[in-house]
Amino acid sequence: MASELAEKAKEAIIDDDFELALDLYSKAIELDPTNADYFADRAQANIKLNNFTEAVADANKAIELASSIAKAYLRKGTACMKLEEYHTAKRALEIGASLAPDDSRFTKLIKECDLHIAEEFYDQRKSLAPNVPLSATPASVGSCKNETISSEKPKYRHEYYQKPEEVVLTIFAKGITAENVTVDFGEQILSVTINVPGEDTYHFQPQLFGKILPDRSKYQVLSTKIEIHLAKAEVINWTSLEYCKGIIVPQKINVSSVGSRRPSYPSSKSRAKDWDKLEAQVKSEERDEKLDGDAALNKLFRDIYQNADDNMRRAMTKSFVESSGTVLSTDWKEVGSKKVEGSAPEGMVMNKWEY
Repeated sequence: MASELAEKAKEAIIDDDFELALDLYSKAIELDPTNADYFADRAQANIKLNNFTEAVADANKAIELASSIAKAYLRKGTACMKLEEYHTAKRALEIGASLAPDDSRFTKLIKECDLHIAEEFYDQRKSLAPNVPLSATPASVGSCKNETISSEKPKYRHEYYQKPEEVVLTIFAKGITAENVTVDFGEQILSVTINVPGEDTYHFQPQLFGKILPDRSKYQVLSTKIEIHLAKAEVINWTSLEYCKGIIVPQKINVSSVGSRRPSYPSSKSRAKDWDKLEAQVKSEERDEKLDGDAALNKLFRDIYQNADDNMRRAMTKSFVESSGTVLSTDWKEVGSKKVEGSAPEGMVMNKWEY
């Protein structure tokens, strides 16, 4: 019965009836919840419906059930790219490429990830909002409605608080064992699944307010709760747990006062400082600083990129990445319609990137 539903779902995909395909795959999964193909294929239906966080969850489940299924990594990579999680997407695509080396889709998407990663690296975004002081008081979650994938009636309450370099999320689930909990960390997605035999599976998968460092994030299952530590990719204040369109990204937090400030001692001597003068002095020193070699080249590149318009930035990123760092062009008309070939310095050999 499950296989028949899956075949009908494939036909619905071909007919571009993605809502029907999603419904049929869901019914097939209810009958056969250990079939990795069904989850990977439902991920494709979710991608077609722009349900990208759901697609990532399905792809993760497929990988959990069968780690050698290449299409699951393709679907995860595609969905993460739509969510602008290019580092997470690239990692998934590289694994998929190793499983299916003849599939050119992986190579194409990995190159796209590299372009986006390069743009992020050289993007000198200015802070748009003033510092907001951090609070260690637990904050309620839910300011972004319809952003979180969860049960209709969540069984477990959750709260979070933050420190300068991490966000601590607590899910109050009493008596849950570690083997019943699965936590996956993405670049800006957290996926928590609690699967207790005989009970409905609990899912909590928010798109996070800011990006995190998956390798440095961790969780712990305790007797009364699940404690999740999310390592921030940037030291900024999260005004909510979940990402909301329209929220202005705060400035980076000055963490010098958190632990790196030197001890101060009582003194009757006035130590007032002219901070505007100090700031002007620092900027003057940066402007007049003389650099050599790669440092000078990188500074020149940053200065040009910071003052460039969108087309110039696109041209610089595309030429730099495609030429393996040997060509830097600011003319989008020249490089936009063709691949930029690199040229090695005299006495050196040009090697192509391998994916």
